[in-house]
Amino acid sequence: MTLRRFALRVVVLSAMGLAVFSASAVAEVKLPQVLSSHMVLQREMPAPIWGMAAPDEKITVKFRGQEKSAVADKDGKWLVKLDPLQAGGPDVLTVAGTNTVALEDVLVGEVWVGSGQSNMAGAVAGYAKNDEVLAKMVAGAPYPKLRLLKVRSNWQEATPEAVNGFSAILFAFGQRLQEELKVPVGLMLGAVGGTPSGYWLSEEAYASDAACKEVAQKFAATYSFDNAKKKYEEDLAKWEKAAADAKQAGKQAAKAPRNPEPPLKPGECRAKVGNLYEVHIRPYIPFGIRGVLWDQGESGTAICGVDQYTLMGALIRGWRKEWGQGDFAFLYVQKPSGGGCAWDPENPVTKFADKFMPLPEAMPNSAEGLYIETHVRIMQYPNTAMVTSSDLGPNTHPTCKSGYGARGCRVALGMVYGKNVEIYGPIYQSHKVEGNKVRITFTHVGQGLAFRHAEKLQGFAVAGEDKAFQWADAVIDGDTVVVSSDKVAKPVAVRYGWGKHLWANLFNKDGLPALTFRTDTW
Repeated sequence: MTLRRFALRVVVLSAMGLAVFSASAVAEVKLPQVLSSHMVLQREMPAPIWGMAAPDEKITVKFRGQEKSAVADKDGKWLVKLDPLQAGGPDVLTVAGTNTVALEDVLVGEVWVGSGQSNMAGAVAGYAKNDEVLAKMVAGAPYPKLRLLKVRSNWQEATPEAVNGFSAILFAFGQRLQEELKVPVGLMLGAVGGTPSGYWLSEEAYASDAACKEVAQKFAATYSFDNAKKKYEEDLAKWEKAAADAKQAGKQAAKAPRNPEPPLKPGECRAKVGNLYEVHIRPYIPFGIRGVLWDQGESGTAICGVDQYTLMGALIRGWRKEWGQGDFAFLYVQKPSGGGCAWDPENPVTKFADKFMPLPEAMPNSAEGLYIETHVRIMQYPNTAMVTSSDLGPNTHPTCKSGYGARGCRVALGMVYGKNVEIYGPIYQSHKVEGNKVRITFTHVGQGLAFRHAEKLQGFAVAGEDKAFQWADAVIDGDTVVVSSDKVAKPVAVRYGWGKHLWANLFNKDGLPALTFRTDTW
């Protein structure tokens, strides 16, 4: 045999070996990282188990006496659903095809997804330094019945090391939930700081959403892209000059302003719609979950002409459709953070709240009120609830993440798990003009309406046909509040807590603050 023929034979045999090895590798049953040892499966609903194998390969999943089989499709994909499970464990789950994968220490309980921007992404280690309650929770680890998962990682038990690197608010939420429900809890995290909501829904969900199309079209009717482009070019020229001057002046010069961003056309996104959804949420689907805890809003939508309320509707609908588990619970943290006083400033949950302030002489800024109202409205979507945060502490990154987690847990217990606990402060229901007075009826009065921190109830304003609002005298009458002003003989509209409302002091006796509202559309 010549050297050339020998070499050729070696190459052929090597190629055949690689082909056999590759085929063997493809044929192996493989599971996504969301399915691993130490995971928590959602109780009381079908539990999806899925993965890859060779086309037409039969896959058998065994867990707690159940045995479910499926055949991989032409692309090697397969999925089975276990019958609804009861809370408990740990148990072993096996997936068998040409090979067998055994997942150990699998629990069954409640599973929640946490997503959003920096207030969801912020780690325990960073916040525990200034949050004594959170620090004590960390010191209590490990929590054997609490499991944590981040994208591109495997499930972990809530050890001190794992907890410190995990979302502070989601950990605080889950630990409280596990303590209250006495069942295992799994937490799945997908969050990135400084990100708008337009990055967190799929392209399909956005493109197919009629409400988003409608608001973008309405915005387009009042928007000139050419004018916006002209202004951008002017701003860019000013910025370039300022940046050059700062560079020439050296380190002592004032910092140059941030460079302006080019304008978008109505409906366009600053970056690719859904880019973060694909990386941080899609890999979790269709894992069984109870619901979502969402904390985002400071960065808006990044989609020209589409507001946060409208886009969140598309996001919620899209996630539910793509998960295929019906209208699961969607909880979201109110924006902006803080802005109001607390019923009990000594309570660990609300101890970082803003201080109560006297009623200002001037009416509050309407833009602030509209911003608050936009976020409150999101709770109108089906099976969606707001985690009230006006009394939990201010700033872009509130300190008391344990308080935010505790409030989120309270909402989940009352809304999702049917516990006898009030989840909101008073919410406007209706009003009736009675002469020179207006009677306002509320839902979520809980144990009754009450006020704090002043000699009288305040924060209400009334206006007549002239649309000029005046501070109102307000009196609690049972489950209603009666308001009036000697400056408004014929009131037609009422507002409460409009704008930054450190001076608004209506609560229910459950200790929760009334939500901002207005009866007008001016």
